[in-house]
Amino acid sequence: MIHFLAWYLTLIILGALTFPLVYRLFPKFADRGYSFTRAAGMLIWGYAFWMLTSLGIAQNNIGGLMLGLAVLIALSLWASQRGEGLRDPLAWLKDNLKLVFTVEILFLLSFALIALLRAANPEALGTEKPMELAFINAILRSPTFPPRDPWLSGYAISYYHFGFIMTAMLAKLTATAGSLAFNLMTALIFALSAIGAYGILYNLQSTDFRLQTLDSRHQTLDSRLQTLDFRHQTLDSRLQTLDFRHQTLDSRHQTLDDSPRHSRFNFHYSALLAPLFLLLISNFEGFLAIIHQYKFFWPSGSSKFNFWIWLDMKELSQDPATLTPIPERFWWWWRASRVIQDYDLLGNFRETIDEFPFFSFLLGDLHPHVLSMPFALLAIAVALNIFLGGWRGETKILTFRFHLKPLGLFSVALILGGLAFLNTWDILIAAALIASAYLLSRIHEDGWSWSRLEDFLYFGLLTGIAAILLYLPFYLGFASQAGGILPNLINPTRGAHLWVMFGTLLLPIFFWMIYLWRSEKTPVNWRSGFALALGLPLFLWLFSWLIAWGISRVNPGLAMPFLDSQNLSSLGELFSAATPRRLEYIAGALTLLFVTGGSLSLLWNPHLSSARGRGTDSPLVSRGELKRGGTSFTLLLILLGSLLVLAPEYFYLRDQFGTRMNTIFKFYYQAWLLWSLAAAYGAASLLQKLRGGWDRVHRTGLALLLIAGLIYPVFGVISKTDSFSSPADWTLDGAAHITRSNPDEAAAIVWLQSAPDGIVLEAVGGSYTGYARISTNSGLPTLLGWPGHEAQWRGGYAEMGSRQKDIEMIYTTSDWDTTKAFLDHYQVRYVVVGLLEKSTYHVDETKFQYFLEPVFSQGATTIYLVP
Repeated sequence: MIHFLAWYLTLIILGALTFPLVYRLFPKFADRGYSFTRAAGMLIWGYAFWMLTSLGIAQNNIGGLMLGLAVLIALSLWASQRGEGLRDPLAWLKDNLKLVFTVEILFLLSFALIALLRAANPEALGTEKPMELAFINAILRSPTFPPRDPWLSGYAISYYHFGFIMTAMLAKLTATAGSLAFNLMTALIFALSAIGAYGILYNLQSTDFRLQTLDSRHQTLDSRLQTLDFRHQTLDSRLQTLDFRHQTLDSRHQTLDDSPRHSRFNFHYSALLAPLFLLLISNFEGFLAIIHQYKFFWPSGSSKFNFWIWLDMKELSQDPATLTPIPERFWWWWRASRVIQDYDLLGNFRETIDEFPFFSFLLGDLHPHVLSMPFALLAIAVALNIFLGGWRGETKILTFRFHLKPLGLFSVALILGGLAFLNTWDILIAAALIASAYLLSRIHEDGWSWSRLEDFLYFGLLTGIAAILLYLPFYLGFASQAGGILPNLINPTRGAHLWVMFGTLLLPIFFWMIYLWRSEKTPVNWRSGFALALGLPLFLWLFSWLIAWGISRVNPGLAMPFLDSQNLSSLGELFSAATPRRLEYIAGALTLLFVTGGSLSLLWNPHLSSARGRGTDSPLVSRGELKRGGTSFTLLLILLGSLLVLAPEYFYLRDQFGTRMNTIFKFYYQAWLLWSLAAAYGAASLLQKLRGGWDRVHRTGLALLLIAGLIYPVFGVISKTDSFSSPADWTLDGAAHITRSNPDEAAAIVWLQSAPDGIVLEAVGGSYTGYARISTNSGLPTLLGWPGHEAQWRGGYAEMGSRQKDIEMIYTTSDWDTTKAFLDHYQVRYVVVGLLEKSTYHVDETKFQYFLEPVFSQGATTIYLVP
């Protein structure tokens, strides 16, 4: 509880220190960036601390943290010198107390909710948790940066690890152990994401309200001008004027009747739909699991069609009578992250990963794709700020002219580079979104011309280069398993699986787009939108086969093993076998066609080229400002999300998995982020605008959808926490399980945590096992941890060399000279001999007992000090 309060108060103070800066950075936002103060503060503070420590100016200690924080405070003081200093943000806070209280309550409740969930199952054990805890503890023990790799002594971490640096920062500042910080950071990321999503939807709705107000004022002015003109007419005209005034009064009464539903008062509540859709609403797998348990649609008698066999989703294809009921069934909730089912041409299953946010927090892995979420939302906020005209100005660099102030360009580069450092995959969509927002902003200012594409490319090039330069120390030491792009020829996504995965988001999106088309009378360019939406997948399909043909010609050694694995001898046979499958799975392609085509058609104003210089009769004069509102930006989110889902249909990243598993995982996760915000905006808009029967239909449908989407979180939490049945065992310490299961080893780890720095020797084993537990929990580097993970991070086994065999030799040989040579070569300081070492090797402990000093001994665990 003490550590929870320490982290909470630290974030409150950090937000307060950052607000004067954020207030200036987001002038176009109704909340002036208040929802993003903590995330922005973490990013700037973390960047300053990391850079100063990497350059040797600061050390990885409290002094270095305070120096980095001083940079943030200096920036806020600089920002507060503008205007009336701190009076402006303080006056804003006073005038917007309701918004401030809503954000603060949402942050506290979200932080406490996930902290409680983690306290009921806190173990940093299984899946990727040991790796993540190892990084946190290693960063805490590293004297400087780049931080040491805990599982490969002598090397720095070769992985995107900015999120773990931020975790270690808070842990060091609040004197929190790494195993506690692991779970507190999980809860903090959830809370930061909740208020970030809230802020985006709040600002979108506030923008729409302001634009509607402006439009209403313009109409009022027009009516007054008409009234003045009527006064110079005949008596009949005066009567018409009186009639007109009655109509105006009726119109004003109607406006008054409608205003409560459109006022910012309701935005405080409707904006809560954003964190709901992003963080709690889940895919349909939980709903399907429940109705499967009760044998709905399970055939009886002589019925031949079996819905569940047709759906083809692992356990759901089995007879429910043979399965343990939910939520008692072991890890039933895991299947929600394995909805997409891929098979090769011989019918062999190929696993894919399709996580979504609530699954991530239920699982409890503090992986980079989770750590980056609030900062990805910050990037969306930056894009929205640019789209709304924020940072408008001119900056000339060499011969290029950019229509953003230097502050805007620097902010974009800082957030893009930070995302690459947090979770490299995120930079693609963030860069595309920000550059697209810049493009649309330029179009709204100066109309469409082909020079806008030059603006887009130059802007992307400049900010991309700047992002790399700002984080250059990271890139200098970074390696990856990525080996290029490969074509996906045989595994399109089935429509049924796509709808199970994204249906809770697609239904509100489709309903809202239909409303735009039918009720808002939005200009729609169906022909161009759907022509592009149809042409893009056709192009990608042809290009994927062209790449395959090129690989078969240039690198037959890569193509032939794949063909052999499918019992095929040529690319032509592969084409004949793969094409019918893509046609069979056409429902998934059609779904993406309608999402992409609909968003493009609604976003692509057919009169866009007439934005400037066409006089007051131009269609964009009356609608141009509205096109800069939330509708256009939300359509952009939908479009980019559809492109993310479309890409793995035809290509995937070449890695050690050999399939599109990881590409689906990363791209679908980002698509969920974008589509969830769009679904929340669409639902909130319809709740405010619909009337009568359609309003009742929408509210009923939305309620049923929310129930279906919340079944998984409810039953998942019950299963994962065992119904919160053991409150006496609740703790946020991710390493508490070691004390219960192996107190001797736990005591050894505690001893090493306060021991002088040095390299640890321990047993080596496979990934997702109990190996590397000493280095993981002590923060001291070991010779080799999980070899498979090191190969993923570094793109191969070259750096590991013969370490695994050498470690076995050290433990098993009886020759002290050989042992000493290896210990000296690897600069080992502590040799651990515990139950795991004894069960893994035939340990000859006599040589250690004779030549080394036992500095710790308890039960079956001994630590020897190498002189």
